[in-house]
Amino acid sequence: MSPRAVSRGTTPRKTPRTDGLSRYLAERWRGIGLSLVVVVATLWLGATGQLGLYIHPRYFIFTTVMAGLGLVFVVASFAFRTRPADESRPAGRPTGDRTTAGRRALALGGSAALLTFAAVAVLGLPPATLTSATAIQREVNSGGLDSEAAAEEAADLVGTGDYDRLSVKEWVSLLAQSEDPALYADKTASITGFVLPDAADPDNVFYVARFVVTCCAVDAQPIGVAVYQPGWQASYDTDDWVQVSGTFMSNPSSRSADSLAVLPTTIEPVDQPSDPYVY
Repeated sequence: MSPRAVSRGTTPRKTPRTDGLSRYLAERWRGIGLSLVVVVATLWLGATGQLGLYIHPRYFIFTTVMAGLGLVFVVASFAFRTRPADESRPAGRPTGDRTTAGRRALALGGSAALLTFAAVAVLGLPPATLTSATAIQREVNSGGLDSEAAAEEAADLVGTGDYDRLSVKEWVSLLAQSEDPALYADKTASITGFVLPDAADPDNVFYVARFVVTCCAVDAQPIGVAVYQPGWQASYDTDDWVQVSGTFMSNPSSRSADSLAVLPTTIEPVDQPSDPYVY
């Protein structure tokens, strides 16, 4: 019998089709799992009062409602699922071999590992505020304030003579309107924020800084009031939260871009406030 005849008489072994079920399960449950992690994290942040670390308070209700709806859809997706194309093959047809089973296990295992990592990263790690690492990438006092509205608010407080109530935001707004030393000669500032070195003169000047959030932490802009305190690094570290009291004067630093600075009478370490941003 010729090789050609043998070839014709032999039924070639069929190559198993790709296991669509494994791909379906991996892709579907990975997507559902990631959605569940994000939704639960959002609801947890809202319940614990930490949602403000990420978004402006004006969006709290909207975000919480949308997260609640998302949770409903995620739960519903567990109850209903569409049959993948490969599930429609007739009963009795082979669905794969050991290679396919291994591929399925690898896909599901990878999805489980990804979901575990995401859950630990989002739910296990404590929420963190923005720090100097973000501030140094963005110019201080370069934006983030509605100058007119902030100045009006600051002017109202100045009119009462209660300067201790002026926050970093109000002082920055006033300084943006005028840096005439005479206007600040009799005014004592008492401000709270984190320590941010002045990039132009880090040995002598630091900012009492805060982040202004317009929409969310992504668009946050650093603002701050300059404090002249040579050798401040010996007592305080960058990102330490402090309360500084003192009077304004012409900035002795020739390198700093701020013409006015606070000459501190007291610098007290304080805990980070529960709401570290300003709006």
